[in-house]
Amino acid sequence: MTKNLRIIFLGTPDFAVASLDVLHQNNFEIVGVVTSPDKPAGRGLKTHESAVKKYVVENGLKVLQPEKLKDPEFINQIKELKADLQVVVAFRMLPEIVWDMPPLGTINLHASLLPDYRGAAPINWAIINGEKETGVTTFKLQHEIDTGNIIDQKRVVIEDNETAGELHDKLMQTGAQLILKTVQRIANNDYKLLPQSGVPVIKSAPKIFKEDCRINWNKNIDQVYDLIRGLSPYPAAWTILNGKQLKILMSRKDNTQPIPSPGIAETDHKTYFRIACSNGWLYITDIQLEGKKRMGIEEFLRGFREKDFTIK
Repeated sequence: MTKNLRIIFLGTPDFAVASLDVLHQNNFEIVGVVTSPDKPAGRGLKTHESAVKKYVVENGLKVLQPEKLKDPEFINQIKELKADLQVVVAFRMLPEIVWDMPPLGTINLHASLLPDYRGAAPINWAIINGEKETGVTTFKLQHEIDTGNIIDQKRVVIEDNETAGELHDKLMQTGAQLILKTVQRIANNDYKLLPQSGVPVIKSAPKIFKEDCRINWNKNIDQVYDLIRGLSPYPAAWTILNGKQLKILMSRKDNTQPIPSPGIAETDHKTYFRIACSNGWLYITDIQLEGKKRMGIEEFLRGFREKDFTIK
């Protein structure tokens, strides 16, 4: 018999909205939604609401926006909601007093096939490392991040030319369906837990910093190509062109023509701009030069007046 669960949902960005929406549309009782506080953003410092907050307001759900998750007032607020289960998708680390509160615990959605790619950037690192598949995992929260007992997983193919942005959107929808399936199984008490303990973790997904995004043209063409698509559209792989930072957002490979030294750039100043890797040419198709907007290569070349291209 299916239990009518009282659910608290915790999330902030677009990635979380799909999961919240699928639970709401399938008539689960969302007794409260926890998201980040509103913050000033942009040139005018206008108040910015998270994607989850916007959804909550549009759908008339109860919202909580604590500055600190250990605040006694916030703890009392969620206690009063008497939730059976908490669902976390793309939210910050929770203190034990929060995640251990509901009788059925707290579940999390992670954008990888755990235990591989634990960490802050699993989508980016899967592509950067040239993986052919990834997936999503639901698991029970416990003390160490991304180490809880697994409830369910769904595998997803990574296409050869897929960017991190495209894979993000695909996993967002796949993850929402897995959240729905997982919550339904919990409501029916029809699930088993698979421990992650004792399973070796070879691949991790740490936070990405600016220097992680700098292109090393001495690497082979596949490594550079995967770095570019694994960081596109954000935070974006970059190099230095004539003393300015150049973000490279899309490219294509050609390893059929001979190359000079890695890092050498060639262009006809009209239709193509290519840079040599260790074993082939990378043709740059979408870029953003420091201080400029994103543009296709032909538009860029029409406006770039310098005769020589020097890459560092």
